[in-house]
This record gives sequence, C-alpha cells and structure tokens, in this order.
Amino acid sequence: MPTPPTPTPSLRRELDGTHPLVVIATDDEEEIREQLFATIPPSIAYRRWTAVRGLGDARLEGKSLPDSEHPAAAFTWLATIAPPERSVTVFYDAAPFLSDPRTARALREAVARMRSTFGVIVLVDRERGLPPAIEAEANRYEIPHADDAALEEGLREAIKELTKTRAIQTEIRRSTLRGMVRSLRGLSVRQAMRVVTMCAAEDDRFDDSDAERLMILKRNALGDLGGVLEFVRAPVSLDEIGGLAKLKAWLKQRTMARSDDAEKFGIRPPRGLLLLGVQGAGKSLAAKAIATAWGVPLLRLDASALFDKFVGESERKLRDSLAQADRMAPAVLWIDEIEKGFASAGLQSSDGGLSRRMFGTLLTWMQERTAPTFLAATANDISALPPELLRKGRFDDTFFVDLPNDDARRAILEIHLKKRKRDPKKFDIPALVSRCVGYSGAEIESAIESSLYAAFAADQRELTTEDIASALQASPPLSVVMGERIAELRGWAKDRCVPAD
Repeated sequence: MPTPPTPTPSLRRELDGTHPLVVIATDDEEEIREQLFATIPPSIAYRRWTAVRGLGDARLEGKSLPDSEHPAAAFTWLATIAPPERSVTVFYDAAPFLSDPRTARALREAVARMRSTFGVIVLVDRERGLPPAIEAEANRYEIPHADDAALEEGLREAIKELTKTRAIQTEIRRSTLRGMVRSLRGLSVRQAMRVVTMCAAEDDRFDDSDAERLMILKRNALGDLGGVLEFVRAPVSLDEIGGLAKLKAWLKQRTMARSDDAEKFGIRPPRGLLLLGVQGAGKSLAAKAIATAWGVPLLRLDASALFDKFVGESERKLRDSLAQADRMAPAVLWIDEIEKGFASAGLQSSDGGLSRRMFGTLLTWMQERTAPTFLAATANDISALPPELLRKGRFDDTFFVDLPNDDARRAILEIHLKKRKRDPKKFDIPALVSRCVGYSGAEIESAIESSLYAAFAADQRELTTEDIASALQASPPLSVVMGERIAELRGWAKDRCVPAD
C-alpha cells in the first residue's frame, strides 16, 4: 500500500480557525479522511458526522450523539450545546440535505458559533453544488494532486500487490510508463492504484497496449463529467483526414514537444488551436485526430448547454467543466462551434451580463491554467466571436480550414471509398476530383453514401463512378448555396489565419 499520509501544511492552514466553514469536493473520501486524521492535532476536538452514525468523536468511532443522524440535529447541537472549544467537525455527504431551509439555517448558525470559538465545520462531498447562501460562507479547499513520482510508486505498488493473488505479465517500455503516469495525473495515489489494478486484472496483463484503457478507467474513476462535458472516444487518425497538410505538420511538430525532454529544452507544452472555416471542411475531425495522435482523452464541451435559468448555475457549470477537464489532463478539450456559447459576450446583450461573465471565466482559464489541457476550439461564424478571443496569445495558432483543393479531394475520395470496402483504382478518380470542386469533405462523404444506397436499391449492383457523379450533381454544395458568406469568410481569414492546407 502507499506510504501513510503525513500532515499536510496546506490543510493545516485551512483548519486553523480562520475559515469556520470549509468545503472539500473529492472522489476519494478515504484519502481525505486519512489526511484529516494525520493533520488535526490531538489538542483540537475532532468530530465526524455521517447519516448512518450521526455525530460523534472521530477518534472514538463507537460513540455518537443520540438522534443525530439528520444533519440538522448535528448542526443545532454545534450551534447551541457544543462546548466553547476549538474543534473540527467533518460532515460526509451532507450537501444533499442543505436544500432543506431548516437544515441550511442550522448550518449557518453553527458556522456563526464556530466563528466565535475558532472552530471549523468541514463539508466533504463528491458533489460541488451548494445553496448560494451556504456557498457564500464557504471556503473551498482544493486537494493537492499527487506528483508523478508518487503516482509511479503507486502504479508499481498496485502491480506488486496484484501479483500476490494472480500471475500478471508485465512488459512496459520506459517511455510508455512515463505516458501512463502522466495520464494518471489528477487522481490521488489510492485512486491511481485502483485504476491500475482494474486494468491489469481484466486480462492478467499490464503492457504498452493498456495506455488507452487506463485513460478510460481514469475517466470512470472521476465520475460523471456533467451534462455539458462529454467524454468522446476518437479513433480518428491524421491519415483518415484528407488535406490539411499544414495543420498536420503543425500537430506532428507539437507531438514531439509534449515530452519531459522538450520542457527541459525550454519548450512549454502546446496550449490550444482555434480552427475557423467552412462547415464540413474537417474542423471537428481535426480536433478528434489531435487526441488520437497524442494518445490523450478527448472531452467535448457543449457550449450551447451551459446556460441555465437559475442565477449562478451557468457560471458554475462552466467552472466545474473546466476544472474537470484539468483533472482529466493531459487531455484535449474540444469546444465545438464556440461562437454558439459566447457570441453575446461581445454585444450589448439582454442577459444581465451573463455571457460576458462566462466569457471572462473562459479567458481567465485559458490564460492561467497550469494543467496540460489542450484547447481545440472550432468556429464557423467568425463575426460572432468576441474580439478578445482572437487576440494573439489566446491560442498557439489560428488555422483557417477552407474547402479542399484537388489533392485533398483526391485523398478524401480514396479514404471514403476504402472505408466502404471499395478499391479506388476501379473508379475514375480524376473525373470525380474535377466534378466535386467546391464540395467539402463532409459533402463528398455524403455523396458516396447516397450513391451506395442507390446502387444497393438497384438490385445490389456494384458502385460506379457515374453513381457518385450523379449523387454529387443532385446535391449542390454549401459553397454554391451560401457563396457570398463563404467568400466573406475567406476574405477575413486571408491575412489573419494560417491556411490549414
């Protein structure tokens, strides 16, 4: 097992009585319980509350206050009866009860009593949400993440413990091990050990092929990502995207820079890209391919789902989503169609300044984050984006993804034909390349799909070049339907963005 916790200086400062109400959000209750035991000195009264055991001395597990299983009773006792002494009282999973006005009132009066005695009430919960009146009084304590050395020690210890009960085959390169340790960042040592144990126990092996599985298990260990943050499995590789040659070269160069050696060389890890361009040209595919190329999780933030009718909830959703993304780091955070969530930030909106505040939260996170979370933002309507987002330094680079050129269209046709088990050599590819000028990658794929349906309906005959050409002719591209708007977008991007191809 990992080394027993030692007293934590930052936690000791948090419990010195300066803040009478401290909130700790954690997925690993056992870890924080051990930290509290190691940190609170014997001279301070130490109590704990759970809905099963009620309120009692944390150092004497057998004794509890009668009829204190509901937190309102425990808070009332602290507010009116508890001895006037320095104390720390820890409540586990009490947050759901605080929606009751009587319980919330009892807590606020208990906090007032603690303030006069330099006592502390600690709320330990997995959920971060609290009623606004309680949140205003609380001081949040963020548990320091385990460093790489501790995580590697925990990984090795987990495998060592597992070999006591079953034969485990291990064969891991040092470079893969370093990547695995990086992927475990954001977990406590105990959580990391559980993840490694689950991974190795599935097939009695722990080797290089388990790197992706570790990321999935880590995501599960961190729990629900919330309604606006989605974990996306993205097996798309750069080879499955036609065109975007300059963007691919940029990504491959930055792939080399995501290493410890690069940091020692003085290179900071890449932080983000803004992908502007025509709908269907491959921006979303590129975001997925970044995660695959770097072997990290892909998290999609639904910007349009951030807004909530309750005051303060929208900002909380965004803060929690960004914090969760940082906990999953190293990861790619993909904000698709970012203009939908933050367009009103640059205008005189009627939302009471909500869009502006949320946009400020995003900008602050972009500027100050320390976790290796790479932001991949895509946008179709550049005019809707606030100017502050486009300022130099917000992103490493801004790429414009235009409609594919001849070489890109050829690659796209061949990729999608091969995906559908067709040999590109049996088709007149040059003719199709000429026929689909002005079509996006998504429109070309859609035409191949439509032609397959037509061939299948016609007695399941084999697909032909003419079938694809007919499907292209039947569906005019967006560049024709919205030609003026695309021309305007190209004009704006000409001297402001790096061409993706």
